[in-house]
Amino acid sequence: MDKFECISPLDYRYANEKFSKFLSEEARIKYQARVEAALAAALAKKGICSKKIAEEIVAAAAKVTAAEVYAEEEKIKHDVRALANCIRAKVSEEAKPFVHFGATSYDIVDTASALRYKEATEQLVLLALIELEKAFIEIALREKQTLQIGRTHGQHAEPITFGFAIAEFVNRLGNRIKAIGNAKNNLEGKFSGAVGAYNASSLFLAQPIELEKEIMQSLGLKQSMHSTQIVEPESLQDLMHALLSAFCVLANFADDMRNLQRTEIAEVAEAFEAKQVGSSTMPHKRNPINFENVKSLWKQFMPRMMTVYLDSISEHQRDLTNSASARFLPELFAGLVASAERMAKVCRKLVVDKESMQRNFEQSKKGIVAEPLYLLLAANGHANAHECVRQLTMESEKSGKPLMELAAADAAIAKYLVKLSRQQKEMLSEPEKYIGKAVEKTEQVCAYWKKELKI
Repeated sequence: MDKFECISPLDYRYANEKFSKFLSEEARIKYQARVEAALAAALAKKGICSKKIAEEIVAAAAKVTAAEVYAEEEKIKHDVRALANCIRAKVSEEAKPFVHFGATSYDIVDTASALRYKEATEQLVLLALIELEKAFIEIALREKQTLQIGRTHGQHAEPITFGFAIAEFVNRLGNRIKAIGNAKNNLEGKFSGAVGAYNASSLFLAQPIELEKEIMQSLGLKQSMHSTQIVEPESLQDLMHALLSAFCVLANFADDMRNLQRTEIAEVAEAFEAKQVGSSTMPHKRNPINFENVKSLWKQFMPRMMTVYLDSISEHQRDLTNSASARFLPELFAGLVASAERMAKVCRKLVVDKESMQRNFEQSKKGIVAEPLYLLLAANGHANAHECVRQLTMESEKSGKPLMELAAADAAIAKYLVKLSRQQKEMLSEPEKYIGKAVEKTEQVCAYWKKELKI
């Protein structure tokens, strides 16, 4: 099938060949076959079947394809039994009884899903997010002293540095990377049978829980403490939440950079390629398309967390109401990885316009001193410093005179100003120095995450 005949944009627009190993339907079948193979190997270790039979089943499971499983399912109308039949068709008569022996469908399905999502997280998601984290750190350290006006409620607030602004995302993404790592290590599998009470495996083993443990250890998964026909949903739910909250960090960053690229702000810009077109009708346009794309993908995938929560409800020992919805979970991994890789690429070429940042700072330079002025007056005994400075700022706006000029001319204020230290006076006369610990905090945050993530 040609990719342009596909339905999902993930296939024809955002697909990457490396996704297929983990997120395709072929991958889903391969991972289920790996669990069937792990079951056979564990049965041999427990003496239920011979090592030769187990090796035969393991070899057969490795050869199964999605196409043949789907062809079998078309005949018998059951996907997991179709997988078992396809493995059985590749082994001897002696080995056939031990394919899928003692298993219920979701011993295979849920365990395979946990294994698939764990490995997809390790080999796709975390690698992409760490590359983005590196790009964030690079910008933060490079621009740690680049003066920028801070903004709250869309209004000019107090000065910071651009590196400090980026350090926020270094820290947020770092925390999400850790959360994702912890969540993928907590994914659980099970081999406890149709209702979770080890009914079937108890027929041939005195300690069936040990068989389950053997299977999970061989796959590198946690053993579920308690399961029904399905694994308790919270471990997968935690991973999905961690992934989507990381996506939120990307979307927030994209939004901030998109706003800073506005014509009237113009503090950053996406690098434009030589032949890149910004508009079909306006040749001068250079739109923030990558930032907007990431925000748009986030809007598509963020609400899917609601489906994850809905899928956590299963009547009694199991119902089938998640059987279709759960099949869409791989798309979330693909969307996040595609967005992280796109964002990292843009960040490595991000254009930072220091002149625009300085120009925007100058717009509010005269009023910025309101906060330090009020605090210094209060610290030196002015009983109503906040209201006094508020009145002065209103007069400054009306008259166009600098706030400090008005303050110095006010005899009631002047007596407090003489008490200030040279450094405090300098802060009031040169508000660009009123950046607190922005540089130090940027360095601290970047150093912490470089060490924590070993990057």
